[in-house]
Amino acid sequence: MGERENDELDRSDTTLVIVTGVSGGGRSTVARALENVGFYVVDNLPQTLMLEMAELAYAAGGPARLTAMVLDVRSRAFSADLTGAVHALKKRGFNPHVVFLDADDDVLIRRFESVRRSHPLQGDGRLADGIAAERKLLEDSRDQADVIIDTSHLNVNQLRRRIEEMFGGEDARRLKVTVLSFGFKYGLPPDADFVLDARFLPNPFWVPELRDLTGRDEAVSGYVLGQHGAVPFVETYSRLIVGTAPGFEREGKRYLTVAVGCTGGKHRSVAIAEELATRLREARVSASAQHRDLGRE
Repeated sequence: MGERENDELDRSDTTLVIVTGVSGGGRSTVARALENVGFYVVDNLPQTLMLEMAELAYAAGGPARLTAMVLDVRSRAFSADLTGAVHALKKRGFNPHVVFLDADDDVLIRRFESVRRSHPLQGDGRLADGIAAERKLLEDSRDQADVIIDTSHLNVNQLRRRIEEMFGGEDARRLKVTVLSFGFKYGLPPDADFVLDARFLPNPFWVPELRDLTGRDEAVSGYVLGQHGAVPFVETYSRLIVGTAPGFEREGKRYLTVAVGCTGGKHRSVAIAEELATRLREARVSASAQHRDLGRE
């Protein structure tokens, strides 16, 4: 791209994704997923070089207009002041998107033990000590994030697919909604922006012919959506999300997680999540349904 053509581009036209989060949270998987959708990925970048890297991407234009920077506490130049670094980027005219990857402590411990690696901040202590130290170091980074992805119950393919859905396609600036079903007995999704409770509906678990099916099966979906109040419930939240989506986009929010819960995350929440995602797509909102706890029972 020539200098004259590049001058016509605003710095906000350069899509910058900043990936950070806990060690063992899945940064490598996210980096590969971003490469799959056309991003130039810079791994283990010191925060002090973020602004310089952004300017290089802007000046280069072309494919470099999609640039991801992966931050790692193992870098000696790592700083806890991600807020300051992001502010400097915005002051220069960039519009960075910060993705924070998190996971439960017990999941992180199992991941480190499975590959027989020590935590980068563990020192002479235990794995749990390194995780705790890193969480403290990353507190401000987590608060700064535009989207927090809890990878505790995501496998590599599910995490990759979620990132590709977020950043793939021609319009990466539109609000992307993930409708996530879950089971309350397994805990609330920490990355949820809205939490919907479907437990007011009769549970198909107590219907013998439906017990072994899931909310993806037509028989269960028909049963759930046929209950009094189910369709108005979906319609109400669909109107809410459709009505607020333009405002979220104006304020720079690109990713919204709507969590739908029932007792075990197998029947009611799955059926409602699928129906809500369908209605949002019909209303021209970019939406996908995912199911955190499906198959755990």
